[in-house]
Amino acid sequence: MAVIYDRVALIGLGLIASSMAHAMKAKGLAGEIVGYARSAETRAAALEIGFCDRVTETAADAVRGADLVVLAVPVGAMGAIAEEIGPHLAPGATVTDVGSVKQAVIAAVAPHMPQGVHFIAGHPIAGTEHSGPHSGFATLFENRWWLLTPEGADGAAVARLRALCEGMGAKVDEMDAAHHDLVLAVTSHTPHLIAYTMVGVADDLRRVTDSEVINYSAAGFRDFTRIAASDPTMWRDVFLTNKEATLDILGRFTEELFALQRAIRLGDGDHLHAYFTRTRAIRRGIIEAGQDTAAPDFGRAAQVAPKGG
Repeated sequence: MAVIYDRVALIGLGLIASSMAHAMKAKGLAGEIVGYARSAETRAAALEIGFCDRVTETAADAVRGADLVVLAVPVGAMGAIAEEIGPHLAPGATVTDVGSVKQAVIAAVAPHMPQGVHFIAGHPIAGTEHSGPHSGFATLFENRWWLLTPEGADGAAVARLRALCEGMGAKVDEMDAAHHDLVLAVTSHTPHLIAYTMVGVADDLRRVTDSEVINYSAAGFRDFTRIAASDPTMWRDVFLTNKEATLDILGRFTEELFALQRAIRLGDGDHLHAYFTRTRAIRRGIIEAGQDTAAPDFGRAAQVAPKGG
């Protein structure tokens, strides 16, 4: 593939940013990749692994001369980073993000974008429960959806960013920010909250049952609560910035749960069977859509690209 962006600046060097870098290098989509992270240890790791060509000690230095800037920091930090880099962005550059909330990100970032810079909010629906620069791998985005919320951005800039996402293996769609946040509250945010809660319940029970809950965890518990190992800072910010949609969906979930609780109490097997049959069909639809392929559990050696390659 041809180079799409001559210089890409990655602000934040965790799972998503490092996976983007690995994918761009593997497909030849970027001329140079410059990275910045607040932690000196993370910056050193990015150079050692080799997914960045160089790293800088400030976000402002990283974005100078870049034609694509990717904000890959927790949602709550987006505004401060945007304010810091705004004066240093090159005319005509595109700025995007990878946060899983869009309305709050647009509100925080857009005011700091100078005239002539294209801000295109985005969200790759891909990830694992792992975080940090060592967690990335080049195939993370293959056959995954990458949602863009252009909010009136320049068409040519949107097409160029779409080409990059598709070049990394993603399927791209566009939607407005409010709809995005509602959809993700259903498909991601509320499930994460429930998983965190279930782990908390299990921990409380473990104190009573002398560790049987943890020692004898069945596949259902392990699979369901895997996502509760995700980065706590990121998820704190997600829930605080997508509060209304998450509370709406959580309320609906509670109503459904109460209905099932009542059916169990009353011995209403017909209700339970009908409900489980309907939801099983929905689950099978997810599998058929190709969105149930688990991320490979690569060891570190498989994740690390040769330095400079």
